[in-house]
Amino acid sequence: MKIKKFIQKNKVWAIPIIWFFVGCLFLEMITNNLLENHLASKEEISRMNAITYAEQIKEDINAGISITNSLKQVIVSEDGRCNAFDEIARNSMNSSIQSIQLAPAGKVTEIYPEAGNEAGKVDLMTDEARGAYARYGMEQNCIVTQGPFDLRQGGKGIAIRNPVYLEKDGRKVFWGFTIAIIRVPDIFSKSAKALENFGYQYRLLKTEAPWSKKYTDVAASKGKLVRPVAYTFKIGQECWKLEVMPKDGWQNKKLELVFIGGGLFILLLMTGLMIAVLILNQRRKNLHWLAQTDALTNVYNRSGFDQVLDQHIEAHENSSFVVAELDIDNFKFINDMYGHAAGDLALQSLTNNMRKAFLGEAIIGRNGGDEFCLLLPDTTCQSVQKKLEKFTKTRKSFVYKGKLHFFTISLGYAEYPTHAENRNGLMQCADAALYGVKQKGKQGCMVFTKGLQATRTQLGFALQDISDNLPGAFLIYKANPADDQLLFANHEMLELAGCKDMDEFFAYTKCSFRNLIDEPERDAVEASIWQQINADDGHKNDYVSFSFIRRDGSKIEVFDHGRIVDTTHYGRVFYVLFMSKELINRHYERD
Repeated sequence: MKIKKFIQKNKVWAIPIIWFFVGCLFLEMITNNLLENHLASKEEISRMNAITYAEQIKEDINAGISITNSLKQVIVSEDGRCNAFDEIARNSMNSSIQSIQLAPAGKVTEIYPEAGNEAGKVDLMTDEARGAYARYGMEQNCIVTQGPFDLRQGGKGIAIRNPVYLEKDGRKVFWGFTIAIIRVPDIFSKSAKALENFGYQYRLLKTEAPWSKKYTDVAASKGKLVRPVAYTFKIGQECWKLEVMPKDGWQNKKLELVFIGGGLFILLLMTGLMIAVLILNQRRKNLHWLAQTDALTNVYNRSGFDQVLDQHIEAHENSSFVVAELDIDNFKFINDMYGHAAGDLALQSLTNNMRKAFLGEAIIGRNGGDEFCLLLPDTTCQSVQKKLEKFTKTRKSFVYKGKLHFFTISLGYAEYPTHAENRNGLMQCADAALYGVKQKGKQGCMVFTKGLQATRTQLGFALQDISDNLPGAFLIYKANPADDQLLFANHEMLELAGCKDMDEFFAYTKCSFRNLIDEPERDAVEASIWQQINADDGHKNDYVSFSFIRRDGSKIEVFDHGRIVDTTHYGRVFYVLFMSKELINRHYERD
């Protein structure tokens, strides 16, 4: 009662004082919360940047690994030979590659460039410094990186050794190694520079060997790292770690002094500070979401999907669920024919189809490219089979430049815990089922069975490989007398027409087959083609010769062998093979 009377009597002073002390308590609470959130946000942003730039560095290093993979493919395809080694190596060299090597049976015999790198011609299997790494790579059939080590030419290098095995009498036989010596930090200098420009100090480490848990420094910025955030990733069998911290440190002393010294001002702007805290928290959540989301389709990226799948397994370890992997059939064809903008529309259309087909029950992720993954909770392969088959068989479409284009998908799926009890195993099973569909002709749906290999296999030949190696100029155009739009031409066709690329070819012909025929002959040639087609009693071939007009105005007498084919995307099209009439007459003595 006495306090109440005192306040009422002296409220001009008492209320401001009470408000000041209460405000100080709130100020302390809010200040501490803000500083903690600021620190947490800074750590979260640093962690996201560590992930982002670590993946970029991984891609940079994988560029060096891809050189060894290319050589490996050549050696396997040529049954242990690499006749074009110098040419391949020369085309693969850049400022971050010190040398490219071949080591049949573990002995380095070929080095490009050889000048200055002669000391590298050693027997890797018996060499004191290299032997353990080489033997490990051979025994485990895995890529091994060794280093960093001092280069004779100056700087540091890392050796990438890729074991090559050949198929001999049904068994794998060790051939040797394909090797690339990469310069560090040159190979990832752009990523490192971008990280520093973004306001971070960094330190990149790797394990000394695949069998070791001890890390060694690869590269680092200037300055000591204090309590850095770290992201660990794997390249081959070895662990790499990227540590980062802001250049200006974790604590913001100026901000702390402003809040402590400006208490009265902060009390007056309490509402503003609360808004600032909310914005800061939302920004952190947005950054976290962006790190887990695919920007094009607005579904989980592979990293985000993996986290969700791991969490689901942990939370529902005694419940069955299904994971599916799917992709667009002939997606490269869509990109090649219409461009990447059309490919993006197809991906977005497929994502919308998945959302509609599975409503809110499915968790959707994009692995990358045209490959997606689905998590279907509380289901089994048997219970979801019809739904997945219906979704796969339903024809998908997208609209590009006002035209409707159709596409199909392939899907493979597996069940937890029947097929696998962890994320990696489950995804591998679904992936194996997906590629089982591919091997059977695409546009299908398959559940994983033990007979399937849980690894990807190479499926046939690429369209570009086939078309570029046909023994003649090859062309595809619409089989419509009123619309003979050109759709595709192989490299030899471009050379025959005197064009350097497809864009120039389409511009020269105005996308019309008629414009390749000498003008006086056009009507007669087209009439002959359709007369043959219409009179062929169900057959769809035609044979005709005419004067072919090149881009420079010159003429070539050609023999045209065409066939009509019904396609999903374009309806009826002509597949046409051209050969020089002079060449045919010369070799077959025909007049």
